[in-house]
Amino acid sequence: MSRIVRFHQLGGPEVLKIEERPVPEPGPREVLVKVSAIGLNRADVMFRTGQYLAQAILPSQLGFEATGTVVCSGQNATRFTAGDVVNVLPGFDLGRYGTYAEHIVMPEEFLLPQPAGLSNVEGSALWMAYLTAFGGLIEAGRLLADQWVVVSAASSSVGLAAIQVARQVGARPIATTSSSDKREALLEAGAVDVIATREESLKERLLDISGGGVQCAFDAVGGPAVTDLADAMRPGGTLVIHGALSPEGTPFPLKVALKKSLTFRGFVYTEVTQNPITLARAQDFISAGARAGFLRPQIDKVFPLSDVVGAHRYLESNRQFGKIVMSV
Repeated sequence: MSRIVRFHQLGGPEVLKIEERPVPEPGPREVLVKVSAIGLNRADVMFRTGQYLAQAILPSQLGFEATGTVVCSGQNATRFTAGDVVNVLPGFDLGRYGTYAEHIVMPEEFLLPQPAGLSNVEGSALWMAYLTAFGGLIEAGRLLADQWVVVSAASSSVGLAAIQVARQVGARPIATTSSSDKREALLEAGAVDVIATREESLKERLLDISGGGVQCAFDAVGGPAVTDLADAMRPGGTLVIHGALSPEGTPFPLKVALKKSLTFRGFVYTEVTQNPITLARAQDFISAGARAGFLRPQIDKVFPLSDVVGAHRYLESNRQFGKIVMSV
C-alpha cells in the first residue's frame, strides 16, 4: 500500500486527508515514480479552494511538483529507466494526476532528469518557479543584460527565482515587498535594491533607483499598483503580469501605454511547458544555471507528508521566504 493526499470537498487545509491505496501501475507512456520530496505552490491552495484555472473533480488529488526515483515504465514509455532521479514538470492534467503521494504515475513527457548539483528537496522546488521566471522574463519580457527589472512579491519562490534568472543574464533586479522586514534577505538573495510598498512610493523609488525607469516589470500582484509600474517604465518597456494577488481590479493605464509604447503581457507557465522548443530552451537555461550555481531554490521549511495540513496552513500564512517542501 502507498499513502496519497486527497480532498473530498473544497475548503481550508483541514479538507486534506491522507489515505492509503495500492501502489499504482503505469499505463502506456506513463512512469511510476517513488516520491522523495514535494514542492508546494500557491496554486495548490487555489486548486484546493476552487479558485484555480482548472477545477477539481472530487475526490481529488493535488500537487504540481515532486522529485523521485523511477520504479518502472509502462508500455511505450522509453525515456527513463529504473533508478533514474527525476523531477516532475508542471502542466499535466490535474484531474488525472498529482504529486502529493508516496508513489505517483506521471506521463513521461512531464518528467525531466534532475539537474546535477541539486538535492532532492531543491529539485522538487525548481521547475514551477524557474519556468515561470524564465518564461516571464526571458521569453515574454525580452530581458537583456544591464537592463533594470522590477520583481514584485519578491520573497515568494517565483520572485526569488526571478531575481536569480535576471542576475544570470546580467540584468539588474529591483525587488518589491510589502514591508521592510525582508529587505536584508532580499538583498542577500541578489536584489540590487528593495522597495517596501507599504512604506515607500513605488513609482518614485523605481525612478530613483533605476535613474529614469525600468525596462521590464515582472508582476505577481496586479491591482492599482500597475499604474505606478507603468509610470516608472522606460519607453518601449514590457510589463509582464503573471499573478493576481491583489483583491482589487487592475486598471489599464492607456495614456501612459500610448505615450511610452508600452507592452502589457499576461503570462502563465504553460506557455513554456506546452511549447517543445521553448521548453527545451528553458530546460537548457535552468539546468546550466543549476550546474553553475547561479540558480538555487531558496527552501524556507520542510514538512513531513504526514503534516500536510500544517504545511498548507503555513503556506497560507505568507510568512515564508522561498519554497515550502514536504518530505516523503
